[in-house]
Amino acid sequence: METASEATARNVEIARAAYDAYVTKDRAALEAVIAADFHFTSPLDNRLDRETYFRRCWPNSKTIASFDYMNLVPDGDRVLVTYEGRNTNGHRFRNTEILTIHDEQIVDVEVYFGWPIPHRAPQGGFVDQAGPRSSHH
Repeated sequence: METASEATARNVEIARAAYDAYVTKDRAALEAVIAADFHFTSPLDNRLDRETYFRRCWPNSKTIASFDYMNLVPDGDRVLVTYEGRNTNGHRFRNTEILTIHDEQIVDVEVYFGWPIPHRAPQGGFVDQAGPRSSHH
């Protein structure tokens, strides 16, 4: 029987395998870790089922070059992942995702979009509808 710390480490491995599949363009590897009752939610997607997820999201693998993990934090049956992604055209972005894993398969993903890299706002400033602006008036 697997200990709690072994299960936690295994969940992190499963999370990494999902992101690695996008980089290596290995759909079968991703399908192996995505549960039949999987759901995916992001600011643009509301609880997509497995079939819709693969139809809508897998084509993005064509442009994914790498993921660098800022955070990969196990929390029971969840793994919180913050990454900096890089596309094949050099575009970089940062997101945070919460993956829920049951029986060594991902059953749920929640995505929280971050910002493009480099950030659109100047350091110490912010972006509003008028465009980038310094916080110092």
